[in-house]
Formats: sequence, structure tokens, C-alpha cells
Amino acid sequence: MIKIFKVLIPLIIGIFFIYLSFETTTEQDRKNILMSIKNADYRYILLSPLFGFLSHLSRAYRWKFLLSPLGYNPSFINSTLSVFIAYISNLGIPRSGEIIRATVMNSYEKIPFEKGFGTIVAERIIDLILLICFLFIALIIHFDLVISFLPFEKIELKNILFMIIIFCLLFFIWNFILKKLNHNIISKIKLFFTGFWEGIISLSKIEKKSSFIFHTLFIWIMYVTMFYVIKWSLPETESLSLIELIPAFVIGGLTISATNGGIGIYPYSISLALFAFGISYESGLAFGWIIWTAQTIMIVLCGGVSFFILPLVNKKSDN
Repeated sequence: MIKIFKVLIPLIIGIFFIYLSFETTTEQDRKNILMSIKNADYRYILLSPLFGFLSHLSRAYRWKFLLSPLGYNPSFINSTLSVFIAYISNLGIPRSGEIIRATVMNSYEKIPFEKGFGTIVAERIIDLILLICFLFIALIIHFDLVISFLPFEKIELKNILFMIIIFCLLFFIWNFILKKLNHNIISKIKLFFTGFWEGIISLSKIEKKSSFIFHTLFIWIMYVTMFYVIKWSLPETESLSLIELIPAFVIGGLTISATNGGIGIYPYSISLALFAFGISYESGLAFGWIIWTAQTIMIVLCGGVSFFILPLVNKKSDN
């Protein structure tokens, strides 16, 4: 039942935001949105998933710098296929991709799940730091716009205290449960978290730090570029500067994990951000749906192919 809710709730949220996106529009507005998408310059739309594809390749290659200190050297093809499978999994169940990715590498590269998962979490920490950097840039440039999308004003002291109390209760309950469990189960739990922690701290043991930094910057340059090139696909957005697009890029990044691949909420948040720079709501919505659709199609195609190729590639290598 819990698994069903994990799938359904983000999907329902996505459907709600699709409804919310079009609820205030007239029939003519919806026709204009479809017309904008239909008449868009597809040369730039095709470039966007290409940059996204390159970022995923770089992510797969960068992973070896985290796994190497742990004594593992996975093949680039397996790393790449696992990355695409992870992304397509996130379309079905949000945030499931990390688990799937670690499972794939455990099956085909014999990398312990907890260690592989730890390195993936380390990756996400780096991604979060980069996103926060972009958030600060956006706040410096367009403070009022970005802050309106964040829940800071709604956070009260009593809510913070409540969360602290809940955390303390969970901590004591967890300790109580551990004391009641037998020694073998405790050993397995400790072994898992030890491996998980080894994966995370592999960040501090990277040998080729310059290469890791290069790929990290390359990944995020590709993210920005795949977003930026879409502006030339629509006449209404081609005059926007990079400075004006950064807030929309950041807001999109903050909302994309809320639903299955950001369906509904991503285009909606992009349209609201662009509206602040004089772009009509309809054109902003068209922009959001264009980039979301382009990236999603790329992920579905590459992820789907990866599912079929992965066992075939490893069957040949076994032979």
C-alpha cells in the first residue's frame, strides 16, 4: 500500500499542476500554446536533449572517480546504462533511480549495494551544492522573484521545534529497537551503514580531483546550456538573457523532483518565473513544456534502450 502511495501521490500532484496550468486559460490561450509549440524552431529543441545526453555521459564517467578509492573500476558502458536506467526509473517512481542504479551495478559489476549507493548520495551532495550556488546567484540578481517560490516565510518557530521533537523521538525509538534486535541483525545493519559511509567519504579520497571537478562543471554547464538554447526556439523568449533565465533554471531545478520527472509542476513553475520578465504566461508555459518534453523523450528512449542493452552487453563480456 505504501509503495502504491509513493507512486500515486507524485503523479496526482503532477496531474493537479497540469490542471492548474490550464485552468486559468481560455480555449484561445490553449490554442496559442499549442501553436507556439507547433511553430517552434526544432533545431534548438533537438540541441537541448543532446546537451542533456552529454551531461549524463559525463555523470557516468565521473562516477569512476568515486568508486576507484573503494577498489572498484566499473566499465564505462555499464555506468552509462545504469545512469539512464536510473533516470527513466525516476519518471515512474520519484527518487527511485538512485536505488535502481546501485542495484544494477551490484548485479553487473559486483559493487556492494551500500557502497555504490553511498557514492551516489555523495554525487547528489555535490549536485545540491551546485544548485545552492545557482540559487544564491539567482537570489543576488533577482531576490524578490526567487524568494517568492521558497517556503521561508511560512516556516514558524513552533514548526521547527516540532520537527526537532519528532527527530529526538525517532532517535530514541531507533535505539530501543536496536537493543531488542539480535546480534546478527545489528551486525548486518552496522555493515550496511559502514559501507554506505565509505561510499560517501570516497569524495575525500578522490585521486584525480581536477578531472572530477572538470566533469562536475561540465555536467552543470550542459544543464544550463540545454535550458538556455530553448529560448531561441520561440520568438517570444529569444531576447531573454542568461541572467534573466537563471531564476527559471533554479526554480525548475527545485521543483522537478516533486513529481514523476517534474510532470506538470516543472512547466508551470517555469512559466511563472518567466512571467516576471515580461514573457506571457502562455509563452512561458510553452517554453516549459518544450524543454520538459524534449528531455523526457530523450530519457525514455535512452533508458528504454539501456534496459535491453545492459544484459546483452554483459552476456557478451561473460563469454
